[in-house]
Amino acid sequence: MRQAFIGVDVGTSSARAGVFDERGALLATARRPITVWHEAGNVVEQSSSEIWSACTEAVRLAMAEARLPPSAVGGLGFDATCSLVVLDAGANALTVSPSGEARRNVIVWMDHRAMAEARAVNDTADDVLRYVGGSISPEMEIPKLLWLKRHLPSTYDGAGHFFDLADFLSFKATGSVARSMCTLTCKWNFLAHEGRWSRRYLDRVGLGDLALGDYARIGQEIAAPGTALGAGLSKTAAQELGLLEGTPVGASLIDAHAGGVGTIGGRTKSGGPVDVCNRLAYIMGTSACIMATTSEPCFVPGVWGPYYSGMVPGLWLNEGGQSAAGAAIDHLIGSHPAYKQAVEAARAAGLEVLDYLERRVVSRFAQPGDAARLAHDIHVLPEFLGNRSPYADPDSRAIVAGLDLDVDIGAMERLFVAGLCGLAYGLADVVDVLRAHGVESELMVISGGAARSALVRQIMTDTTGLTVALPETQEPVLLGAAMLGAVAGKVYGSIGEAMTSMSAIGWSSTPTGSDVADFHRSKRSVYRLMRQLDHASRAAMRDTGGACRV
Repeated sequence: MRQAFIGVDVGTSSARAGVFDERGALLATARRPITVWHEAGNVVEQSSSEIWSACTEAVRLAMAEARLPPSAVGGLGFDATCSLVVLDAGANALTVSPSGEARRNVIVWMDHRAMAEARAVNDTADDVLRYVGGSISPEMEIPKLLWLKRHLPSTYDGAGHFFDLADFLSFKATGSVARSMCTLTCKWNFLAHEGRWSRRYLDRVGLGDLALGDYARIGQEIAAPGTALGAGLSKTAAQELGLLEGTPVGASLIDAHAGGVGTIGGRTKSGGPVDVCNRLAYIMGTSACIMATTSEPCFVPGVWGPYYSGMVPGLWLNEGGQSAAGAAIDHLIGSHPAYKQAVEAARAAGLEVLDYLERRVVSRFAQPGDAARLAHDIHVLPEFLGNRSPYADPDSRAIVAGLDLDVDIGAMERLFVAGLCGLAYGLADVVDVLRAHGVESELMVISGGAARSALVRQIMTDTTGLTVALPETQEPVLLGAAMLGAVAGKVYGSIGEAMTSMSAIGWSSTPTGSDVADFHRSKRSVYRLMRQLDHASRAAMRDTGGACRV
């Protein structure tokens, strides 16, 4: 019987399941939407019970499409956004919401309500912060926990479990409260290289009570990604997923990190040895992550890490990124006067609106890279949710320069291309600072929704000077999660073995030419000026009182 492995990925707006064979070939996929609540004050929330239901539905749909019996599944793994899930001691939802709704028990990764708490943590200058690039982000879990303690003490005090979302999913699947080394190290300030929490750090930030019960509420048992959890799928979870009780479940990964695992170890057509330390992983979704793997710790200011075993067990990880990537482009295009017209035209052509715009843009140029010239006079600093790295500035905001009164689709195309250039320059900033600190890479493997865009890939190539490659699979994040199941099921002995056996590199880019590189160099100088303007404008308004939102 053909053996299969299931990867389950929970992104910001949907849960997806993918079924793969032992060589990484995709057999079936399915997706189910999940609700996201947005409130004033940078509040973004979800429901863990709804997320789990979406996961179970997606797995059942994918298995039906694959036409495989449950006995064919040799293991499964989960990945998810780095969102905070709060449950009581009986595993019931506890509200994290100012609305008081109990079902809203997830603070989503992109929720920035804990800005003041992040600043308070950073003010301690604790040595632990060296392992997050010197500055913690409000997207991480310690500031969010501090916010709960300050603003919703009944929820904080009544919590029996604080889970990263990926660990919540493995808990629902197996009943195991073990946490992934990936989630705790990258988002909770667990010191994986020393195998411990820092009690001194928790005391200094005002969360020393989390150490009670040997850190039971945040994680006593820590498992490397892919470690088989408990006795596998519980009876209840197996029934909900339509699988067999006892099916192996691997310790989880953060979604971007699953994309890294699903890409950087891929075989090349030449069949030569693979050095994951010579490859960057770029995962572009609602946000974007740039992942660099090293054999020794590398401290890069403004870039998260170094994290020991944060992605590939036994190696160190530096993680850069952009808080708004796909979300930034969606917002730019959605706010343009021609958006409705473009959506209607795209629908008539059987395309999504961004695919429609790209097709129109690249059709006018001999090479995709030349299409960047459409953005000659318009420039975008796409910091709608602040800068994650390398400036670690969550207060920064977007700037668009060069707008005119044109309202047709042509003007929308120029804004679209300018937005893509702005994202590429943010990526190039991270690549440059990594290089300056000795992290050299020749190849960047790109994945995520935007990876299918030839225009995106070419602009990234021409801006960074890196060879940009696509993984052979169309679903690298799901594949990375499925690899966790393959390791838990002992088909492969390690994550490294699974990577080289189940993934491969496909298409690779080449630079457009020196003239296009010079063009981007000039636009990057404008990008830097806009960053200076954003910083200066906030400084000028700092003593005039807070923003008025009516």
